[in-house]
Amino acid sequence: MTPTHLPGQVAIPSLPAQSRDTPGPRSPLEQFNTTPADELEPVLVGCLRSPRWARRISAHRPYPTLDALLAASDEAAYDLTPGDLTEALAGESLPALPESAYSAAHMALEAARAAYQVRFGHAFAICLDGVPRSEFADHLLAAIRSRLANDADEERVVTAEELRRLARGRLVAHLQGRG
Repeated sequence: MTPTHLPGQVAIPSLPAQSRDTPGPRSPLEQFNTTPADELEPVLVGCLRSPRWARRISAHRPYPTLDALLAASDEAAYDLTPGDLTEALAGESLPALPESAYSAAHMALEAARAAYQVRFGHAFAICLDGVPRSEFADHLLAAIRSRLANDADEERVVTAEELRRLARGRLVAHLQGRG
């Protein structure tokens, strides 16, 4: 590196050549967009246990932004058939209560869950994003008891919305490396 300059001026060494072809680290969304479908779809089924939803999300890539991906997720979730919802619900389970929860809370939650399943014939789905873990038991019990008063059609709508919210949260967690 031989500096070239006129007398009386500060010499600035030349910088090493950089290739424009050298890609930097890929963003999680770029990785999502370029993962082969046969590898991505099982991950997506972990977000919402509907193979039809997973195939649709995978098939419509690439997504330019996270917001575009989440909008597509919402749209695909809104389009789930009753059979798709049944399939998605078959893989759901209640979030685990913290170890510190009293055994009475565990028993009350189990009884409410069983009553819900008898009434509606499927697992109780709820998105607890944003709810502090220490409040899970109270929130779950209140939600199950409240939703037991729904008729079947009302509950189908509420359940579909909870599944949609779960899918969004799980997608974001996956892209953030937490899922």
